[in-house]
Amino acid sequence: MSEATVTTATDTDDSAAGRPVFAVENLWKVFGPRGERIPEDTSLHGLSPAELRERTGCTAAVRDVSFEVNKGEVFVVMGLSGSGKSTLVRCLTRLIEPTSGTLAIDGEDVLAMDKARLRELRRHRAAMVFQHFGLLPHRSVLDNVAYGLEIQGVGKAERRAKALDVVKKVGLEGLEQRRPGQLSGGQQQRVGLARALAVDPEVLLFDEPFSALDPLIRRDMQEEVVRLHREEGRTMVFITHDLGEALKLGDRIALMRDGRVVQLGTPEEIVGSPADDYVRDFVRDVARADVMTVRSAMRPADADEETRGAALAPDAKVAEAIEAVARTGFPVRVMDGKRCLGVVDHAGLLAVVAGAGNPGKGEVVA
Repeated sequence: MSEATVTTATDTDDSAAGRPVFAVENLWKVFGPRGERIPEDTSLHGLSPAELRERTGCTAAVRDVSFEVNKGEVFVVMGLSGSGKSTLVRCLTRLIEPTSGTLAIDGEDVLAMDKARLRELRRHRAAMVFQHFGLLPHRSVLDNVAYGLEIQGVGKAERRAKALDVVKKVGLEGLEQRRPGQLSGGQQQRVGLARALAVDPEVLLFDEPFSALDPLIRRDMQEEVVRLHREEGRTMVFITHDLGEALKLGDRIALMRDGRVVQLGTPEEIVGSPADDYVRDFVRDVARADVMTVRSAMRPADADEETRGAALAPDAKVAEAIEAVARTGFPVRVMDGKRCLGVVDHAGLLAVVAGAGNPGKGEVVA
């Protein structure tokens, strides 16, 4: 997804320019007796989850995780069940209390927030969209969407107007007076998304919101997220166990295993330069041509190649270049405006599809 920016009330100070929305450093969440001792005892850090439980009776759901979420990006945290991804996203707003580490939103220490400040964070600045919609069954779609505004103390006329606007935005126009029980699963999830959007949060936190939906409805909801991000540029943190979903939605992906982030990078970096055998196995069946960009297949252009043939932007996918080369029979120029960066030909494209491209490694987190 392309990056965009959005101005919010919490980020108007010039000193906030360039500051990450979330900054997480050395974050741990340990469940069990005297869990706070685990981050401090480095002799325990190398133990497997089973070994740690056997020796200490504790489970380290999040292990020494560090990352930043930049303004306007979709940051995806993915991993299999039990990898720690859902615990991690709940730590961001202290729905689960971290054991140790540092955590800031717009430079403000989240771990130092009192109850009132935490309520403000959850109600105004970071809204959650869950897998289980949590809709109020006795209320209409419109009243469910307006619920967060009601909690904030917004007047009835104003919250109704805002709710109507958001209902329209997520494609539920005409269903405002229906109850949740009269909606399909996809429609219910749209209500959950609209409820989060209605409070105009700086960041949306998605915790596997589409995993219970049928494949076609899930695809529609993914497209809805892509569209909303394209139109609004809102910062999003998206949790998923589905690699295809992560590659489709994410500007960057943090891949987790056993509570750790094993690789952090763009979809192209994750697929093109997997950090280890675990990541390599994860991405083994990905259609590389649909993820890798033409930059990864590019070579310098000869003098006569700079001015002839089809042209693609640097972020165009290899699949597009394959079609263009097959159609014309000539190398395709990679153009940044009027400047030719290079060309892609049969040999370069085949190398990328076969896994020989080198787009640059994502960050490997030990």
